[in-house]
Amino acid sequence: MLNAIKDKIRSNNKLRFYGRVAIMYYRRKRYGLKHCHPTFYTKDPRELSRDFVAHEYAFCAKLCIVGPQVELGAYSMLGPRVLIVGDDHVFDKAGTPAYFAGRPDRKPTKIGRDVWIGAGTIVMTGVTIGRGAIVAAGAVVTKDIPPYEIHGGVPAKKIKDRFTTEEERRIHDEMLDQKPTLGEFCAPIKEVPQSD
Repeated sequence: MLNAIKDKIRSNNKLRFYGRVAIMYYRRKRYGLKHCHPTFYTKDPRELSRDFVAHEYAFCAKLCIVGPQVELGAYSMLGPRVLIVGDDHVFDKAGTPAYFAGRPDRKPTKIGRDVWIGAGTIVMTGVTIGRGAIVAAGAVVTKDIPPYEIHGGVPAKKIKDRFTTEEERRIHDEMLDQKPTLGEFCAPIKEVPQSD
């Protein structure tokens, strides 16, 4: 019975959306995420800094760790186990262990609209990832990524452009410049039953 109700909700985009909003209302209150838009969704908010800013329809998958001063743009997605960390110890004070040397001033990390950061990626604090960029799973981002570029590797380097023509980029820019609106969610991934 319960599985039938869950399947009905999952198959209806509007029911699914309002269910997510209701769940996130509770999670935002419980974990102090007052800077996250009501349409932001995550299953695991425990490791998100309380000053984390998430805009409309942004998403964080399971096991993400997000440090202070991070802003996630509308429609952007963080895959599982994404870490946004670093720049949190002074290490160049001769005669003082890094453990006791203090912390430098933290730089804000900005992730633009419609950015997709793949599973297991590490984003170093203080970088800016431009709108429409994609970061491949397992990458380590140490420098800014321009808009609409796909980067991957350790350290992350450009693989290619997301769009092949300026016209495609212009069309996408026009869409991203509009007020964010609800679209059709991807269908949930169904687990394949294991055979004995």
